[in-house]
Amino acid sequence: MSLPPPPPRSLTVGDIRTRFAVQGEGPPVLLLHGIGRSLEDWSETLGPLARGQRVYALDLIGFGYTDKPDVPYTLAGLARFAAHFLDAVGETRPVTLIGNSLGGAVAQQFAVQFPERTRALVLVNSAGFGPEVAPVLRALAVPHLGELLLRPTRWNARQTVRSLFHAPALVTEERVAQALDLARQPGAARAFLRVLRDLGDWRGAKAPWRAALHGPLAARRVPTLIVWGDRDRILPAAHLAAARERQPHARTHLFPRTGHMPQLERPGAFNRLVLDFLQEVPA
Repeated sequence: MSLPPPPPRSLTVGDIRTRFAVQGEGPPVLLLHGIGRSLEDWSETLGPLARGQRVYALDLIGFGYTDKPDVPYTLAGLARFAAHFLDAVGETRPVTLIGNSLGGAVAQQFAVQFPERTRALVLVNSAGFGPEVAPVLRALAVPHLGELLLRPTRWNARQTVRSLFHAPALVTEERVAQALDLARQPGAARAFLRVLRDLGDWRGAKAPWRAALHGPLAARRVPTLIVWGDRDRILPAAHLAAARERQPHARTHLFPRTGHMPQLERPGAFNRLVLDFLQEVPA
């Protein structure tokens, strides 16, 4: 039986006040959320994984309740921030990175930039395996239009939460209220749009950064588990087939009747799958 997740705490990473949670002892695991999101997306994962691992979850720079400075936001910068966070908590061992959506792209970038610090990857409906993205993300990438569309309203927050899940029952008032609160944080829209426009435009996810990840990761054969929900409305499940082609060494799994966040929609099955994978990863 897993312990309940601990309350988040904060520390300074460089000069960035950073919100995170940590639980458990054992090989280190780092949980990375998606664009515009927070460590709460791992609320059903942190405790179960902490039974045999030292599990960290953080709000990336520019997101959640971590500081959102007026700086360029790039995939390489987000990966460096993750490395600086690990330095700040004194974690020097190679880590398993588990990333959802944007967090999956950050995890892959981390593995390319810091191969000696990477033990394994778990990519959850991850960005990086195809140009196709939800129409709303393509619209948000358009200058000026994105600023208009990203206004923090309750209607927008509800639509955001609806887009994440296949099961309507998961679109709760609590999740809508949290999405609205995240969107209202000072600097949140600026960071969101800068990351989005670094990675994509009105046509979808840009090819160069995706190609820069695939070659090195396939060559290194980093132990990798890639999972998807078959009803994902943000990044289509067809990307899983592309992932199999680009990383043929990876283990894959498709969750039925599941949207963009299997870790919340199918927590029991997701956690068992990840724990089984972690037990097989070489120390």
